[in-house]
Amino acid sequence: MFPAVRSVASDETLPQSVDVVVIGGGIVGTASAYYLAKRGLSVALLEKGHVACEQSSRTWGWCRQQNRDPREMPLSLLSMSLWDGLAAEIGQDLGFRRTGLVYATDDAAMLAGWEAWGPTARAFGVETYMLTGAQAAQRIPETRRKWVGGLHSVADGKAEPAWAAPALAEGARVRGATIHQNCAVRGLDITNGRVTGVHTEQGSIRADAVLCAAGAWASTFLARHGVVFPQASVRQTALRTKPTHDVGDVVYCPDLAMTRRLDGSYTLAISGRATLELTAQGMRFAREFLPQFIKRLKAVQIGVGKSLFAGPESLPSWLGSDDRMFERQRVLDPAPNRRLVEAIMDNVKGTFPELAGIEIDHVWGAYVDCTPDAVPVASGIDAVGGLFLAAGCSGHGFGLGPGIGYLMAELISNETPSVDPTHFNLSRLVDGSTIKVGSL
Repeated sequence: MFPAVRSVASDETLPQSVDVVVIGGGIVGTASAYYLAKRGLSVALLEKGHVACEQSSRTWGWCRQQNRDPREMPLSLLSMSLWDGLAAEIGQDLGFRRTGLVYATDDAAMLAGWEAWGPTARAFGVETYMLTGAQAAQRIPETRRKWVGGLHSVADGKAEPAWAAPALAEGARVRGATIHQNCAVRGLDITNGRVTGVHTEQGSIRADAVLCAAGAWASTFLARHGVVFPQASVRQTALRTKPTHDVGDVVYCPDLAMTRRLDGSYTLAISGRATLELTAQGMRFAREFLPQFIKRLKAVQIGVGKSLFAGPESLPSWLGSDDRMFERQRVLDPAPNRRLVEAIMDNVKGTFPELAGIEIDHVWGAYVDCTPDAVPVASGIDAVGGLFLAAGCSGHGFGLGPGIGYLMAELISNETPSVDPTHFNLSRLVDGSTIKVGSL
């Protein structure tokens, strides 16, 4: 069961033409629509399901700079600055709070990795401190493990996944954008190598530019127009508790990742525990992803599931035999791993005695779309003029969402970008260059 999100009303009539069509109503799509509309451009935001119905509402909600790949750091700094001002700009609470993040570990190699990130923190002015084992134990009890150390990232924090993308969508509407849910985009209209509009299940829209921010569906959608985007999704599991005792805002240890929500509940998961399912798309891009799979294989299980036959990576989608697939599956809602749910609950109860009576409110699965180097794509597409892509956030797109949206608005508007977009170009993944696997 997917988490409930704040509902957003749809506009009744499709515009005949706009400056920009944004495909996808997640955090990246809504942020892009918001910052485009703020620039005075006419925008239509199109979503096959409803706003934030997939990964953007299923995330942990972390907004962090800590431990990011150096290539992402300028975008992360921009995002945190934007998060600070969004509630006042939009007039809605997105749940963003700079609560700090606390990490603890009993793995000396993991601790060394965190310590090795120190020069990056200093280079970008991130306030973070290493913790001794005793200091870590003051924040996270050693009831299951003996900590060798930890760290405290002071200025990082969290936001509410159920609120953020809907608030950005409403903010875009106030500034003139239209929002169309249950409105799948079936394809692009391309004339003389340049995008001129989109075809949807509700009709066509002429547009000077189109941004594909379709999350796990992006590669399949673009493939129909001859655009290659190496993308793979892993299935993760998380849960939300009922309101309970406060044991910290944002907490990480090898057994558990915890985010306290504003209603007093917790989002719980285990970092790195995911399933990679055999799919047609996965086989297509196996060579590109092999280095990352080797690096992370201990934390990822390989399996066969429904995604081989249904969904964005399925055989029918890659054979092009289902031209209504986006309408047939409005919401990508995979089943959670029940064994993992049990492990999460055992871990939280075993770590925090005061949570022994904690109750589950709901559980869910989610597909996290990744790139071969675990760094997002946020760029124009060379092969098709006026076509842009923002996807492949690799499990850390929620916190980056405002920054990616801001960058895409700059690129689409042909402005000088606030951050160097070179590391986010699609071309790095398809031009034969050596792929550097992210350090996250």
